[in-house]
Amino acid sequence: MKTETVTQNPQVKTQSQPVPPTTFVGKLKTVGPGFVTAATGVGTGDLIAALVAGAAFGMMYGWAILLGSILKFFLTEGMGRWHLATGTTMLEGWRALGRWATGYFGVYSILWGFSYGAAAMSTSALMMATMFPIMPLWAWAIVHGLAGFLLVWTGRYGLFERIMIVLIGVMFITVVGSAVLVMPDVGNLLTGLVIPKIESGSLLLVLGLLGGVGGTITMASYGYWLQEKNWRGKGWVPMMRVDTTVGYGITALFTLSLLIVGAEFLFGSGVEIKGEQGLVTLATLFAAEFGSVAKWMFLIGAWSAAFSSLLGVWNGVPYLFADFVRIVRKKKNNTEKPVSEKDPAYRFYLCWLTFPPMLLLFFGKPVAIVIIYGALGALFMPFLAISLLWLLNSKRIDKDYQNGWVTNSVLTGCVLLFAYLGVMKLIDMF
Repeated sequence: MKTETVTQNPQVKTQSQPVPPTTFVGKLKTVGPGFVTAATGVGTGDLIAALVAGAAFGMMYGWAILLGSILKFFLTEGMGRWHLATGTTMLEGWRALGRWATGYFGVYSILWGFSYGAAAMSTSALMMATMFPIMPLWAWAIVHGLAGFLLVWTGRYGLFERIMIVLIGVMFITVVGSAVLVMPDVGNLLTGLVIPKIESGSLLLVLGLLGGVGGTITMASYGYWLQEKNWRGKGWVPMMRVDTTVGYGITALFTLSLLIVGAEFLFGSGVEIKGEQGLVTLATLFAAEFGSVAKWMFLIGAWSAAFSSLLGVWNGVPYLFADFVRIVRKKKNNTEKPVSEKDPAYRFYLCWLTFPPMLLLFFGKPVAIVIIYGALGALFMPFLAISLLWLLNSKRIDKDYQNGWVTNSVLTGCVLLFAYLGVMKLIDMF
């Protein structure tokens, strides 16, 4: 890729920076963080939700998966636009909203990391223990946690991105291949994609599909992955939009593939898919119908989804925490280097994701932590949507890069959707 010498700040030394590609083919060749976003966002929870919807209602809710991916595109594109057009991070934007915003993120990130770490390790371990039952589940969980830790601790972003792209390739062959294997009815699929219908009693399932497709705290890591690629400045906004489109296009493709599997293989069978163990049950059913190769293919795809989510979190969320620590210390970003994987706060949070959660593998989650974590988590997505509405319509960003009416309409819809889902989650907890 061509480079040019630019000066971003008179106090910072001149550095070589890549030039944004101008052709569509050039942009497709440059895509990277979009793949990482897709691999991180599509976890086993998204796969299970799609399977459940397909098993219960056939292909009726393809439109919900497609619309959910579009909503997440607008959220991620907004964060990427903020990073590139202002030269500041989302954490700095949240600081502009008040100390309560950064305080909320700090508390939530600590509780989220402690709880998510154990869940991510266990889910990856379940698939591996099913394929290779040579160790107990807890041992496989620790192996996966340590593997993610060592890769992120010793590696660079380039290595991490290449591994994520490989896992995306594995998921494409296995998950999409499983959908092709069951020979979907194309007419039913197209009808489900373009005709919105809601069956009586399934509203919460539909809302869950809309709100759950690839949406977690990891979305806020996108700007730091742009930073690692050295995409800086407003000139990269068009490239970022292509990158985000590819990411959520892949997200929709994977999730629709599982909807197809559920619709064509389980619809009307009476088989229920519950939790991660349901993926193992489905793999066994696949073996009975299509042979052992199909079972292995499905399990490898499910493992790739689980482990790529783990790696994405292990790499991405520590950037957020390191940035949080820097802001709390009131350091000025325009006179220092951006946060990196070498920062002590980054490495502290990487350790926090890996080692304390291992205790939960043996003792379970304390009730108080579950309640507080769940309550703060229910607020995160509406908080993100509201903050983007506020920041991207303010004078903090140039007028040319502020929201248009389409983006504002979609983000307002996100606020309403995620607020409703958050309220329902809180009601279920209490």
